[in-house]
Amino acid sequence: MAKYNEEQKMQVVRGVLEKHMSYSEAAKMIGANKVDAQKWVRQYEEHGIEGLLIKKGSYDGDFKIAVVEYMHANHLSVMDTAAKFGIPGYSTVWQWERIYYEEGREALFRNNRGRKGMSRKRTVEKPELGKKVEEDLLAENQRLKMENAYLKKLQALVQERIRRESGKK
Repeated sequence: MAKYNEEQKMQVVRGVLEKHMSYSEAAKMIGANKVDAQKWVRQYEEHGIEGLLIKKGSYDGDFKIAVVEYMHANHLSVMDTAAKFGIPGYSTVWQWERIYYEEGREALFRNNRGRKGMSRKRTVEKPELGKKVEEDLLAENQRLKMENAYLKKLQALVQERIRRESGKK
């Protein structure tokens, strides 16, 4: 759900255009900020009441390139360009411009941006082992533990003997 509905946005636009209020004063009427008020007025001036309707959409690479190049050819701000093309958030145009200059035109055709999706953990099912196989594995595990303990004890005895012999000299 959008934070501000169409009537609230229109109230701010009327405050600025008809009552000659500042952007800040008009925005305070509904608890918005100055930047939102500026954006709504520009959208209204460019597209009328349709410009205030909430639109979400995806844009293809050709459109993104056209927007960035139009903005520079006509020396428009990011906010003016967003209003001109009916793009709800001016930061979208800013991101396109940044990508255009940092990564090149072709980067605007890629849609691999944003947060990566969460991968689902796959549960590995244990294969059913026969009773005999399971007993054999447990016995082998026990034998290896005993062998490990024996080798550790042997190593400790060897170290002790070396320490005693080096101490006598």
